[in-house]
Amino acid sequence: MTLALLLLLALLGGGWLWTPDLPRAELEARYAGPGSEFVELMGLRLHVRDSAPQAGSERPVVLMLHGFGSSLHTWEAWATGLAATHRVIRIDLPGAGLTGADPNGDYSDERGIALLSALLTQRGVARATVLGHSMGGRLAWRYAAAEPARVDRLVLVAPDGFASPGFEYGKAPEVGVVAKAMQFALPKAVLRWSLAPAYADPDAVMSEALVTRYHALMLAPGVRPAIIARLQQLNLLPPPPLLRTIPAPTLLLWGEADRMIPVANAQDYLRDLPQARLVVLPGVGHVPHEEAPAAGLAAVQAFLAEAR
Repeated sequence: MTLALLLLLALLGGGWLWTPDLPRAELEARYAGPGSEFVELMGLRLHVRDSAPQAGSERPVVLMLHGFGSSLHTWEAWATGLAATHRVIRIDLPGAGLTGADPNGDYSDERGIALLSALLTQRGVARATVLGHSMGGRLAWRYAAAEPARVDRLVLVAPDGFASPGFEYGKAPEVGVVAKAMQFALPKAVLRWSLAPAYADPDAVMSEALVTRYHALMLAPGVRPAIIARLQQLNLLPPPPLLRTIPAPTLLLWGEADRMIPVANAQDYLRDLPQARLVVLPGVGHVPHEEAPAAGLAAVQAFLAEAR
């Protein structure tokens, strides 16, 4: 047993780091905000924001999928910018944000793919551009491979999916005792420390409001056990056979200073995605839509404006 683990257990035993869930009503009052809906879908109470729910078929749709441990709030700047020309639909994925835990307990990509199809059907959307970040990027390209007729274009922001240290194809990663302990102890200082590597310049991005929001939504009822369950259920499939079947034009957007999923990984996608191109943002980390929203949004808007 490591010294760090012994210290953690001692602190937990003394109650010094105990971090209880926050009441759902309080979190919804703070973070649901204008335009939020709670949609009953596949047994979930799904938190959705739809910029033009009455738009019908006359406006192209962008569906936005956040990354691990995040929420639909991460897209605020891009959603606002894209809403001038597109119907923007964003959600808190199961096990995250104000959607919270899935009563089904299934956090597999396969259930995620079924949920996206059900959501688009419920919203009356036949086809959409699917835009995903990190874990949400993996779900986006998995959805495009499974349902190519429903995906007009793909925007993948530092997408996950290829095996990396600690992750193997066909085998869930080991979730350590310290990681599991976050279900009981997650002080804001620890969350701030864990967020910092996602940004090239964390001091410039990590405002008190941003850290408070991330921390509060991690304390939503059921979210922390759901995060552990998602990791324990992770089953990566070798991407190349799936990527090669995707006909949608694809924009890969990466921060040049990404320390979570390095920009060198873009070459794996460029090799296997038939219609992909790469835009690299200098001096930007893993979350371009928070760290350099204007530059990233300009690249996405230019891509979406191209004629098919």
